[in-house]
Parts: sequence; structure tokens; C-alpha cells
Amino acid sequence: MPTWLVTGGAGFIGGNFVLSAVADGVRIVNLDALTYAGNLDTLASLDGHPGHAFAKGDIGDRDLVAALLAEHKPDAIVNFAAESHVDRSIDGPAAFVQTNVVGTLSLLECARDYWKSLDGSARDDFRFLHVSTDEVYGSLGDTGKFVETTPYAPNSPYSASKAASDHLVRAFHHTYGLPTLTTNCSNNYGPYQFPEKLIPLIVAKALAGETLPVYGDGRNVRDWLYVGDHCSAIRAVLDGGRVGEVYNVGGDAERENIVVVKTICALLDERRPLADGRARESLIAFVKDRPGHDRRYAIDASKLKNELNWSPSVTFEQGIARTVDWYLERQDWVKRVLDGSYRLERIGGVA
Repeated sequence: MPTWLVTGGAGFIGGNFVLSAVADGVRIVNLDALTYAGNLDTLASLDGHPGHAFAKGDIGDRDLVAALLAEHKPDAIVNFAAESHVDRSIDGPAAFVQTNVVGTLSLLECARDYWKSLDGSARDDFRFLHVSTDEVYGSLGDTGKFVETTPYAPNSPYSASKAASDHLVRAFHHTYGLPTLTTNCSNNYGPYQFPEKLIPLIVAKALAGETLPVYGDGRNVRDWLYVGDHCSAIRAVLDGGRVGEVYNVGGDAERENIVVVKTICALLDERRPLADGRARESLIAFVKDRPGHDRRYAIDASKLKNELNWSPSVTFEQGIARTVDWYLERQDWVKRVLDGSYRLERIGGVA
């Protein structure tokens, strides 16, 4: 049974990854600081499971990370741990630098020292996989897609901090030989996403019959990636990716934000009509745009497809319907994560 140390494994993408990996027979040591976006409710099905060991802590705690590595001797480290919301980075960039840059550096140093202590096949087979974002590449015009060699041009404190962490991962491979892999993904959606992000936020507000805020003109474009497909891509890279390489992960599902919102409205009108019979599209309100809002992201994932035979298995139409149904069925989860630190209010509006 392989053993992986997963950081940020109680968050949205990390939690989905942990659930699928444990189901496939991987032993997971899960390190998460349980900040506002980390939630053990996501992992409730793993309570008492012998394939899942949870440790509360920060990736910047070198003593804790070193102790976990020494005790569990993982075959790989998969780093999801990050501050990840652009709006929050506008309000408080220092926390993003601390976690995404300083924390990643600390984790890399622990990983390097642990890897150097290994012998033979254990050392040869060890991997450090860093999960990053397409936002490090900046903003696209009406045409073109991000490739792995696209120059970095981050436009928010969040994306700048992730760009810095990507560079550190690259440097640790080239300087120390640490066997690293990096994935840069497009916008994820699916079960267990904290409801400050667009899709779960719109679902929550639309269910309540509240105004649905859409930044600017709603024409900003994102390439939407179902979280289950992202997890399978990470597994493919971990299993067969070339050491030191970067792989872009996209959903082949470019949609304008306003189209995403209208799609959610239509799905909810079918499943849970408002008592007064209004169409939920009537609740849409365009609001002042986010400062520095990137216009368009699009991923070229051909490297991942050609080298590792990966492609998304879920269309946007399938994935968004599954996601809406999941939130309808799991309102108990939504209510528990809204613990007072966030109540669906707008953040990141002042720059």
C-alpha cells in the first residue's frame, strides 16, 4: 500500500483527492491547519479508517512536518495547502505570502532533507507534487491558451504568491535534485467547495431567493474543471509524470461567468422553483468589478493528454448538474461550514 503525505487535505480539492485516493487503497497522512476553508466534515466518511491519518498543523511547522515524514515514511508528498481566494488576497495579502511562499519553502526544505535520507528505490521513486493554478500566467485576450511555457504574469496577490511557490519548487529540483512535479489547473468546481467561490455562492444565494452578484459585465471567461477530473489528472502526473516537469490541467470548458450563473439558475428553477414563481435569472445584479480582474483564462492540456493519456471525463453540463444536485442534497454541510467567519458577503472590493 503506497503512503502519501497530503497537505491541505481537508480543503476543497485536497479533500476530494483524499477521499478518492483512500477509496483506491492509498494510505493518506493528511496535514491541514483547518483554517476557515478546511473542514473535517468533508472527511467524515473516513472516521476510523485505517487508511487515513489526520494531523492538524501548518506546512510551515518544520518540526511537525519532519516528525510526520519520519513516522510515516511517505512515498510522495502532494501539496494542496494554500490560501486560494483572490478576493481575500486583495484584503489581506500578507497571509498569502506567509502560507503560499514561506510555508511552501519550509515544506520543500523538509521534503529535501527527508528525500536525502532515503536509500535505493525509496529515494528513486519519491515524488513531491505541487498543485498550482493557471492564474500565475495572467490574463488572456480573446484567443489563445496557456501552455506550460507561457511566461508568468500574475495580476493578484494570490496569483503572485502561487507564482513564487512554483518558482521555489522549480529551484529545489534544479538546485538540490528534489524530484518535483507541478500541476497548474484551471477553475475547479464540484462537491465540498467553500461557498465563497462563484458556483457554490450562486447556488446558496439563488436557493435563498437573494440577489445574485456578478462582477463587471459578467463576460470574464474561465475554463471550468470538475474536481474529480482534476484529482484523476494529479494521480496521472504522480504516477507517470516526468520529474521536474510542469503539466497544465484544464476542463476544455470555457464559459463566461454570466453563462455559468444563468445555467445554475435554470437548474435550480427546474429542481427547486421559487415560491413566487419568479425565474432566478431575474435575481442577477451586475456589481462593481473586482480590482485587477483577469479577463480570460484557458488551458492547453495537450502535454498531459499526449504524455499521460489523460483527458477530462465530465462535460461542463454534466458536472454543473452533479454539483447543483450535491449542494441541494448537502445543505447540512453548507450550514456547518458557514460558522460565522463568512456569511456570503462580498470581500476584496477595495484596492
